Amino acid sequence: MEQNIILIGLVLIFIGFFLVFLGSLLGIEEGKTEIGFGGFIGPIPFGFATSKTMLYLIIAISIIFLFLFFWQIR
Repeated sequence: MEQNIILIGLVLIFIGFFLVFLGSLLGIEEGKTEIGFGGFIGPIPFGFATSKTMLYLIIAISIIFLFLFFWQIR
């Protein structure tokens, strides 16, 4: 089970790198960049972003991961 979790984590990291790289190539024409960061302090999700839509996206993803975490523990 631990090996599957490690493999899933590594795959997600590589998908993230690929998406960032792809976004940097496709986003050059527009000249608009939005940045967001999210995480957890205990069980409470938080986020910082340059726009409200990015912040809502970060918080929604954090809440989804929170529910997945609690579902995994059960």
